[in-house]
Amino acid sequence: MTEESTKLRLRTLTEADYPHLAEVMELVYPDLGGAWPKDTVLALIKLFPEGQLCIEDHGQLVAAALTLKVSYDRFSNPHRYEDLITEYQVQSHDANGDALYGLDVFVHPEYRGYRLGRRLYEARKDLCREHNLRAILAGGRLPGYSDHADKMDVTEYIDQVDRKKIHDPILSFQLSNGFDVKRLLTRYLPEDKQSKGYATLLEWDNILFEPPAAAEDYPRKAVVRIGVVQRRMRAARSTEDLLNQVEFFVDALSDYRADFCVLPEFFSAPLMGLKPDLDSVEAIRFLATFTEEIASALSDMAVSYNINIVGGSMPLVEDGHVYNVAYLLRRDGTVEKQYKIHITPGERRDWGIEGGDDLRVFDTDAGRIGILICYDVEFPELPRLLAEQGMEILIVPFWTDTKNGYLRVRHCAQARAIENECYVAISGSVGNLPRVDNVDIQYA
Repeated sequence: MTEESTKLRLRTLTEADYPHLAEVMELVYPDLGGAWPKDTVLALIKLFPEGQLCIEDHGQLVAAALTLKVSYDRFSNPHRYEDLITEYQVQSHDANGDALYGLDVFVHPEYRGYRLGRRLYEARKDLCREHNLRAILAGGRLPGYSDHADKMDVTEYIDQVDRKKIHDPILSFQLSNGFDVKRLLTRYLPEDKQSKGYATLLEWDNILFEPPAAAEDYPRKAVVRIGVVQRRMRAARSTEDLLNQVEFFVDALSDYRADFCVLPEFFSAPLMGLKPDLDSVEAIRFLATFTEEIASALSDMAVSYNINIVGGSMPLVEDGHVYNVAYLLRRDGTVEKQYKIHITPGERRDWGIEGGDDLRVFDTDAGRIGILICYDVEFPELPRLLAEQGMEILIVPFWTDTKNGYLRVRHCAQARAIENECYVAISGSVGNLPRVDNVDIQYA
């Protein structure tokens, strides 16, 4: 048989294809049970007809790809093949799923070398794009591992295949088709002796994926990393100098792949030192003139460093009134605000700050968060209201000048975590700003 003598056609499977499909599966998988039962294959065609692909030559089926639509959050985490499909039942097809799962791709032995597997993979990618799905997932067997198991563990074997020092008939093929290894799956197919039961979870990301415009929720992450900045206050010669100081922390946390960088309350206070002769009321309003510029710069950092930033808090003047405002700067470029609601007597007396009246939970790509500034966390009703809105993480920027004040914030934050069964992260400053009125010592 030559390439010129073939007449290949890519199409979707039909019920009438089952006898030829079973014949090919018997040839390809003699050691894994051969062909799937007819009812199982017909169930796949009925549930997701466009996902069941095949290639025929002169009307004879010679290759196929079987696919499900699944929840990305569920199957990007550890699972077994039986969680997806068993010999007699399709377990996990989700018509509203946001990812494809490649159950199998197989080619008639006489047609290997014609790159039919690659054609089927490209057809799957086209399907993923057409349906606007996030990714294609697949559990990849490691049939070559049994030949090396006595010389290396499975992780070293995967690394050697990735570096092209060892060829694995399945993993090498998947890597060459743009898939990345996301994790090792154990007991994926316990009966797979060649792979010793192991498999790799592979993923191909659809870079054209666009979340539905109406969807407010971000995909849930299994693990969230928060970087809390305990910042030592020091003088700033300009806005640029202050932002350079902040960028150091953002850069470092980004290197650790943190999802959040949390800055302290009034982290911009060093800029009040640019006019040390102002009294405290004038100084806070002077500081507020930098707020929009700093928030814009932090938003740029969030995008460029791929990290969500909780910009501590900064003073904001609106309609002549001064507020203490925390900024959420998402890594997708969007910006939100949370106003401090309970104002301390000192803030009201020395700076003329007023309280806000809006309380919100914010959706992010790493969970639903609430932000309470310092004193607000000492009032149990606010976190309770946020918890009722689905808050998962509470972030508390604070500014205290004594150990007693710090412990009050910390202990109240711990109490809020217990009461609302949520995570709480607090961030404060240390040090002093001797040239700034009413900013003597910071304790955290």
